[in-house]
Amino acid sequence: MKAARTFTSPWLAGLLLSLTPASFTPAAHALTPPKAERIAHPTIIHGDTLKDDYYWLREKTNPKVIDYLNAENTYADTLTSTHRGLTDALYKEILSRIKQTDLSVPYLKDGYLYYSRTEEGKQYPIFCRRKGSMEAPEEVTIDVNELARGHRFMGIGDYEPSPDGKWLAYSIDSTGYRQYILQIKDLTTGKVLTDNAERVTSVAWAANNQTLFYSQEDPVAKRSHRLYRHMVGDARHELIYEEKDERYYVDVGLSRSHQWLIQTRSSNSSSEVAVLPAASPNGTWKLVSPRRQGREYYLDHRGDLFWIRTNDRGKNYRLVTAPMADPDSAKWKEIIPHRMDAMISAVSCFKDHVVIGEREGGLPGLAVLDPVTFAKRRVPFQEKAYTVGGSSNAEFDTPTFRYTYQSFLAPSSVYDLDLKSFESKLLKRTEVLGGWDPSRYAMERLWATASDGVKVPITILFRKDLRRDGTAPCLLYGYGSYGSPSNVTFSSNRFSLVDRGVVYAVAHIRGGGDMGETWHEAGRMSTKMNTFTDFIACAEQLVTDRIARRDGVVIQGGSAGGLLMGAVTNLRPDLFRGVVSQVPFVDVINTQLDESLPLVVTEFEEWGNPKIPEQYRWMVAYSPYDNIRATAYPNMLVRTSLNDSQVMYWEPAKYVARLRATRTDKNPLVFKCNMGAGHGGASGRYDALRDLAFDYAWILTTVGLEGVAARP
Repeated sequence: MKAARTFTSPWLAGLLLSLTPASFTPAAHALTPPKAERIAHPTIIHGDTLKDDYYWLREKTNPKVIDYLNAENTYADTLTSTHRGLTDALYKEILSRIKQTDLSVPYLKDGYLYYSRTEEGKQYPIFCRRKGSMEAPEEVTIDVNELARGHRFMGIGDYEPSPDGKWLAYSIDSTGYRQYILQIKDLTTGKVLTDNAERVTSVAWAANNQTLFYSQEDPVAKRSHRLYRHMVGDARHELIYEEKDERYYVDVGLSRSHQWLIQTRSSNSSSEVAVLPAASPNGTWKLVSPRRQGREYYLDHRGDLFWIRTNDRGKNYRLVTAPMADPDSAKWKEIIPHRMDAMISAVSCFKDHVVIGEREGGLPGLAVLDPVTFAKRRVPFQEKAYTVGGSSNAEFDTPTFRYTYQSFLAPSSVYDLDLKSFESKLLKRTEVLGGWDPSRYAMERLWATASDGVKVPITILFRKDLRRDGTAPCLLYGYGSYGSPSNVTFSSNRFSLVDRGVVYAVAHIRGGGDMGETWHEAGRMSTKMNTFTDFIACAEQLVTDRIARRDGVVIQGGSAGGLLMGAVTNLRPDLFRGVVSQVPFVDVINTQLDESLPLVVTEFEEWGNPKIPEQYRWMVAYSPYDNIRATAYPNMLVRTSLNDSQVMYWEPAKYVARLRATRTDKNPLVFKCNMGAGHGGASGRYDALRDLAFDYAWILTTVGLEGVAARP
């Protein structure tokens, strides 16, 4: 969970202007949507009575609930049957740009080159390795297509070979609920051992190649709260640590130097780290510095120092070092101070250098730090907007740093940065088939003025023949939560919209991390409303600048971005032609009152705790489910999955049911529930593309472009 567009061809421009914005057939409008039974379930809180007439939809094992969801799917299929042909055409078009049989860039790890490949017609990747060079015989470590046999869903979580290359610790999810089962495979024989573990969230090998540490989540709240030690082939799984504070998660990893096991315990606002020499897996973990409310720190290792990124002197973090023998915060030495205009987002240590991830001016960056002189060099990038970050850098002693780069116009590319010459070598750029030509398109960074005067960036993608006369439809994407930036990424699929006259835009709103951690702070807890008013300001700016047609703005967001969709649609239903809301977090109060649900307690520090009166008032002011009113709403497409573990399926189901009962319009409201997937939707790549083609067909139909062919 972002001027106008005119075509060079006069007849096509005229067609765009003459089409009605929502070309659903009268027969489709005449359909009667399913009605969810209304059963009073009031909640009295802080003097308010909140009615939840659709609470019963939480009963996943109730046949009536499954029947209702199936009825909604049938209704959605019938309502959208008029653009089934467009969906099929878009699927073929999207697929035609993708190289279906392909190979990732191999990366070196402990003497082996690891990579994945795809084969045409197969839904899932095949993970492989070769010893020493790519001329060596291929070893298939995991064929996900084989694992997926008999399952509607298959996802891979962890993938960690032991340092000697003998064992592979990996985890699988066959439901979409993100509940991963750890398995250990002998890569010399291909045998999968029987000493599995349930609900595993991270794994790390000790130096002896026999001891494995892993974290495990609570089965109800899905909070990683325990750390186990396990010997390969042994039936015992020894509990090493259990986190009692329900706000904190436990994670474990092995440093790139292979010298330290690192256990991180973190909440949304605080963290602490414990370390253990990798050569002493039966030893005692040592706490680096005790947790302190509001202070976060994260650790890597090089030489006789720990390198630590911490926000103890400012939200945008500073870089310090600490001696391994006594790493408490009293011994921390500052290397890079906190800066208000730039955030340190990552620190990666290598034998002869340290790489710093940064965010400045709404853009990510990379800098290489000399660990002796502390001289810093930034890697230059030329585009107005882009995304860059570290790739697979498994080796500690290396002369290069591998990174990935992409933008709206640059396909995802893998580079090796030579740390002596500081030159970047392109290793692979994702191939886009079908005659795609980036010279036909342009990208711009715009700024909207928020209601409090703050400037909010928007990035737009469009064809170069765009004329800003207020006739082009626009798809505006937003997220704005958890400090996660809405990065400017490449998608060849997106051009099926752009080549039909749609401007694509991303709103880099507060609540996300686009402008650093202070940007996040300005859109969470008591300031959460800024996220929504920022997004509205971005949509209005696109219309004011005549980039977007006033009745042609479609908005899209998922998960916490679905919360955004629900909130802004309640605030300004007149502003949007259509809304695509994917696995939306829309029932904020009811969900955050139920501490047995996943994520609830850990996210009190993102949204608030409704049991506290002041925080309840913040949340109830924007909670989409609680603010639905009797007014006209835009065309809406709402998606969910039955096995979603992050946002339970019943949130969007209840939201849609209340919308149907309350709104005053007759605009199409489409609700689709994937009955065999989780938060991320379909796991197979072809299934995911078919879902995308459906969404694109719905968007094009909503803005009146269902009859317009893509321009070459």
